[in-house]
Amino acid sequence: MTVRCARGPGPAPAPNMAGRSGAPAQAGGGGGGGAPAKKTSSAGSGLTAPTPARAAPGRAAAAAPEAQAPRCPLSTGLLDTRLIPWPGMRFACVRVLELYCKVFNQAELYELIIRKTCQSCKCPREAHDVYHEEWVNVCERLGFRTDLDQDGAERAGGLKGNPGARSTKERAQAEGYSWVPPGLASHKIAEYFSALPADKVPQLGGPGEKHRDRQLVSQLPKQDLALAYCRHVEKQHHASYEDFIHARNEIALDIGYVQDHASQDMDCPECGRTVAGHEVAVVAPKLGAAMRWHPACFSCSQCRELLVDLTYCVHDDALFCERHYAEQLKPRCASCDELIFSGEYTKAMSKDWHAGHFCCWQCDESLTGQRYVLRDEHPYCIKCYESVFANTCEECSKTIGIDSKDLSYKDKHWHEACFLCSKCRVSLVDKQFGSKADHIYCGNCYDAQFASRCDGCGEIFRAGTKKMEYKTRQWHEKCFCCCVCKSAIGTKSFIPREQEIYCATCYEEKFATRCVKCNKIITSGGVTYKNEPWHRECFTCTNCNTSLAGQRFTSRDEKPYCADCFGELFAKRCTSCT
Repeated sequence: MTVRCARGPGPAPAPNMAGRSGAPAQAGGGGGGGAPAKKTSSAGSGLTAPTPARAAPGRAAAAAPEAQAPRCPLSTGLLDTRLIPWPGMRFACVRVLELYCKVFNQAELYELIIRKTCQSCKCPREAHDVYHEEWVNVCERLGFRTDLDQDGAERAGGLKGNPGARSTKERAQAEGYSWVPPGLASHKIAEYFSALPADKVPQLGGPGEKHRDRQLVSQLPKQDLALAYCRHVEKQHHASYEDFIHARNEIALDIGYVQDHASQDMDCPECGRTVAGHEVAVVAPKLGAAMRWHPACFSCSQCRELLVDLTYCVHDDALFCERHYAEQLKPRCASCDELIFSGEYTKAMSKDWHAGHFCCWQCDESLTGQRYVLRDEHPYCIKCYESVFANTCEECSKTIGIDSKDLSYKDKHWHEACFLCSKCRVSLVDKQFGSKADHIYCGNCYDAQFASRCDGCGEIFRAGTKKMEYKTRQWHEKCFCCCVCKSAIGTKSFIPREQEIYCATCYEEKFATRCVKCNKIITSGGVTYKNEPWHRECFTCTNCNTSLAGQRFTSRDEKPYCADCFGELFAKRCTSCT
């Protein structure tokens, strides 16, 4: 058998992917035997736990021990030397294994690949859908037989109102496509495909061919079409499955056809715009020939994708792909992607699961009825979550479980009970604290050991206190004041002298030079006489008050006199001429 892997977007991932953030919840059981499900219970109700502050870096790899690998059937199969001749291939991605199966026709190994997503590669299940190369015509995928009409045209058995010859592989390839609408002339085929988005035209070798392959897998899942492809429909539900398939095929499932002309214009049921009579249009026989769709409008009402090979189902007068039609009536397991026919199933994370299929993403243990934690939208049992993501307490070196509060500071973590001052051991929860040399301290202990102190009062600087600094010294704002008048200096000018701070006024009062005569401060231009300071204007002749600054003078009895006054007052006189 020639096989090819068709990958496409599916409705849900496989049950054991890796994730990151979330809160614990509990999976509940629900009923899903009827259509729709009769009873379900939501997961996660009534259980809470803190979201971890941060996933511990570098610990995820250590949390998946080798001993758990045999739980995966694929991992077990890869240890079988009959299937894998080279031991190193057990580490290969599942996509590489698919190629190996194709080349060496390893059907048994391929069965393992499509049965379950392997734990090592985490590939989603829809990546493993395999189909025959001969399944170019969608009738083969649906399992319908083809019969000859009385006029000799081949029709799909069981599909009412589908005119024209079936599209064979040879016809499609001759036109250069992987599929063409049956019964159209070549120029009408080109007209039909010109109405579709370019990336969705199934031209051989183009992106549209791969898009069609993906849509065959997504819209027409094999497990919805035949019991032989189901792995999880129990024997007691086989009859229900067959009844569902028979009713769907009889009532809802059909293949549309392309009509190359009509007698009158009509409105497209999807977009509401006119479909001219001369335009090619798609007709859905189960809704009647009076409804014509633009080729690009013939799409599923839920996923909005073009209906692959015109295959559709009708529900409440709306078009659906087979996948989403089935999901209108039955819950679908988010793990195995099969419809659920049993009376009990699990509802969690807004999805439905077979009982036992809602599993821990790390160890594959069932989470039904158990608490779990979501991390990046993937569920983990408590044990795996704590081993992979929980942080280690800096104080006691034990794991901080989900039932404990995780307190963090600078990439370090503590239990709430372990978040203590390194000196006095008082709890620091909801309190201010300081850190020094990888240790944490309460405010008092930190201040006592490490806080700087005011050069004025000697007290420490509390958090939020304004601090004034000058050179290597520092003061509280209120302590930065003149040592004489005690007035706060703030941003005003000041004069330091011998470890003391003075305001300008007090400094002048205490240390400024004063005139000997008037006792006032000499600010500029003073003179010195006999080591005594004088204002220039105060240094005058004792007799006539003439300024002596820069003039010749003399003194008598420690008093200055100009030359004239001194001569007049004190010079000796000639007894002859006086």
